[in-house]
Amino acid sequence: MTKINKTNVARLLDKAKVEYELIPYDVDENDLSAVHVAASLGEDIEQVFKTLVLQGDKTGYFVCVIPGEHEVDLKLAAKVSGNKKCDLIPMKELLPLTGYIRGGCSPIGMKKHFPTYIHETCMSFPYIYVSAGVRGLQIKIAPQDLIREAKAEVCGIV
Repeated sequence: MTKINKTNVARLLDKAKVEYELIPYDVDENDLSAVHVAASLGEDIEQVFKTLVLQGDKTGYFVCVIPGEHEVDLKLAAKVSGNKKCDLIPMKELLPLTGYIRGGCSPIGMKKHFPTYIHETCMSFPYIYVSAGVRGLQIKIAPQDLIREAKAEVCGIV
């Protein structure tokens, strides 16, 4: 049993006294998809959520947390975030903006808090997975706890 180093996300959850589990998985640098993560964990892809950062034409940056095999619906995302249109940020902006890299972006603990929207299907499960802030580590957490800690709004965005 190897020791799992706590990430900033885990420290923030500890500080907030939130129950969670750190779950390691094997990283495939050629496949950073949530589908690969779910397969590695042996979990339902609908319970493995990915964190996407978008930029709207009116409100600026915001975050969408959606089930892993889905694509964000840009029209719905724009509407819920108060924008006319939006798009995913360029990959090179992810690290300087959030402090996270692709495949390790968590809705908790970004450099700055952005409005966060989580897909409504999260409420169908006792727990879901999101990145723990590094590649190779997921956080298993109750959706209500994630919503509270990420100050997220639950809505339909896929």
